[in-house]
Amino acid sequence: MKQAVNIARILVGGLFIFSGLVKAIDPLGLAYKMQEFFEVWASEGIMKGMMHWLNEQALMFSLVMITLEVVLGVALLLGWRTKMVSWLLLLLMLLFTFLTSYVLFSGKIRACGCFGDCIPLTPVQTFTKDIVLLILVLLILAGRKYIKPVFSNTVNAALFLISLFGVLGLQWYVLKHLPIKDCLPFKVGNNILELRKMPKDAVPDKFDYTFVYKKNGGSKEFLVSALPDSSWEFVERKQVIVEKGKNNIPLINDFALITQNGTDTTEALLNSSGEYYLLFIKEYPGDVEWRATEAYMQTRDTKKPLFVVTSQPQEMNKLFNQGRNKLGVEILTCDGTAIKTAARVNPTLYLMKGPVVQKKLSWADFKKESKIRRFKSLANSF
Repeated sequence: MKQAVNIARILVGGLFIFSGLVKAIDPLGLAYKMQEFFEVWASEGIMKGMMHWLNEQALMFSLVMITLEVVLGVALLLGWRTKMVSWLLLLLMLLFTFLTSYVLFSGKIRACGCFGDCIPLTPVQTFTKDIVLLILVLLILAGRKYIKPVFSNTVNAALFLISLFGVLGLQWYVLKHLPIKDCLPFKVGNNILELRKMPKDAVPDKFDYTFVYKKNGGSKEFLVSALPDSSWEFVERKQVIVEKGKNNIPLINDFALITQNGTDTTEALLNSSGEYYLLFIKEYPGDVEWRATEAYMQTRDTKKPLFVVTSQPQEMNKLFNQGRNKLGVEILTCDGTAIKTAARVNPTLYLMKGPVVQKKLSWADFKKESKIRRFKSLANSF
């Protein structure tokens, strides 16, 4: 029993730390996944007011959840505060198992994001993982008397605090800059045009259609092979999915750049030769972020065209082109969800060459980038 409990302790502790750190490099990704759950539940009429409030607090919950995973994993490995840690792990596993079972059996959410975007798992894999972990946590809870502290209480507490501040510091850094490990479709080196195409091994969904007709105050559905006579009045056509396809959604499927006159310029811009900038700014980011962006715009490389990509074109046009500096940049409209995927920090700057992402910068790195460019320019002048 003692050996089994300690093996379970190492497995669970290590996996919790790994799971937390994988999500800690992109805490906004988990926040967006939480919002997906809250939005689905709100649409089903489940405590709408609370779901809307939870949606607004998703980032805070994401930070807390990630931090808990890491520090509880560390505490478990250290054998520190075993009783409290065991009960907290059980509560977390019950929550995780509920969420993964909802994903698996409801079919309303494609994935739970248990390991972030870096290690995508199918709903079956995540549910199976959580069942196994739940059993291991129950074993730890039942046999916690066999778990002994690795170090003294003072050392264990110090290591726990180091892990706490370490994971909080990591999340603070990536929220200000960009994810340390970029696992999103818009990462540096990716060809956006290619990723907008349907995968080669895609299997499309299969649909059937039913037709609704009415007669004498009643309505009835008919198959296309057995439509009624002309005495029935057509009401509507319904599309029914017969068989779900596989791998039939492009990695980038909602990314479109629309000019201010309503023209879709995605293909034209991404197929252009030479380098250019895309500045993703979903909405007004805040005074500090805007001042950094404004300062960068004054010193940027004007030889390369710059396009502002936003979900609020009118507001951004006023900000960039009608403000005190009148920067004169072209504003392109894009879906807000696509921008959240492309730019984890608001705003984020892309250096593009045709359809390929060459470089990504957050607003917090603009000043450093300007200094580097000025240094290179000065060096080239000698």
